[in-house]
Amino acid sequence: MRLVTYEIEHKSGLGVISRDGSWVYPLASLDMDYKSMQELIETISDSEKQLLEYASGQDPYKVRGAAPIGEVSLLAPIPHPRQDVICLGINYMAHVEESARFKKEAFDGERPYAIYFSKRVNRATDPGAGIPSHRDIVTDLDYEAELAVIIGREASHVREEEVKDYIFGYTIINDVSARTLQTRHKQWYFGKGLDGFLPMGPCIATVDELSYPPKVQVQSRVNGELRQDSNTELLIFDISHIVSELSQGMTLQPGTIIATGTPAGVGMGFDPPKFLVPGDVVECTIEGIGTIANKVTD
Repeated sequence: MRLVTYEIEHKSGLGVISRDGSWVYPLASLDMDYKSMQELIETISDSEKQLLEYASGQDPYKVRGAAPIGEVSLLAPIPHPRQDVICLGINYMAHVEESARFKKEAFDGERPYAIYFSKRVNRATDPGAGIPSHRDIVTDLDYEAELAVIIGREASHVREEEVKDYIFGYTIINDVSARTLQTRHKQWYFGKGLDGFLPMGPCIATVDELSYPPKVQVQSRVNGELRQDSNTELLIFDISHIVSELSQGMTLQPGTIIATGTPAGVGMGFDPPKFLVPGDVVECTIEGIGTIANKVTD
């Protein structure tokens, strides 16, 4: 099933998308009074999950408060993450190569260890909201379509074969990046953590909505031009490895968001680079989850 945070008639709430993708059914109509997606992730029961799965297949005209999906405003599924997002750097081999070319660095073809970094987020950007260009300090704004994993229960010292049991679901993020800031400071926290640099959504696809491990297409388009087009089966370090490795010394709390890395085709990978400018529209699409589309603003 696919869960959303949405707004209608100036009121926000949680919902489940109908199986045909055309309606949103409010969880409140099913007597689920969760105040936020974070609270739901932390406390939802297996029986409630089963009820939501059942409800998503019902006739919308029999569900109190059901709304056509085109009449609601989808918000970031977790508008205020409880902590910074954990990100994987250069986790597709083709992106490793294009990154090395941009930085004029040698690459020996080896990637023995995962690269982790933290992405600052005060509020996640809604799936249709604007991406601020920060033109006063940013000259090379870039996009990165990524599959993000959301942890469903406290994870500590988890074995790789157990990881699926700790995952709540998946969403799309655009790991927006300011390349000069990213490289100038010799670490990525500032260049990837500016306000508005985490578009997320349009929903959370629960873990059983996709096969495990997910083998789904990841794409991005800028003004309709296909830029990124790859598949998560090409991840250098897969989800089981990532979650297991992190959990060996770091307790992952419910609601933790882990972005798994972006494939080749980002703006810096072109010659000359194709960085974003105000007015550009970036679409990030992941098979089985949906699409987010964000316009760069002044």
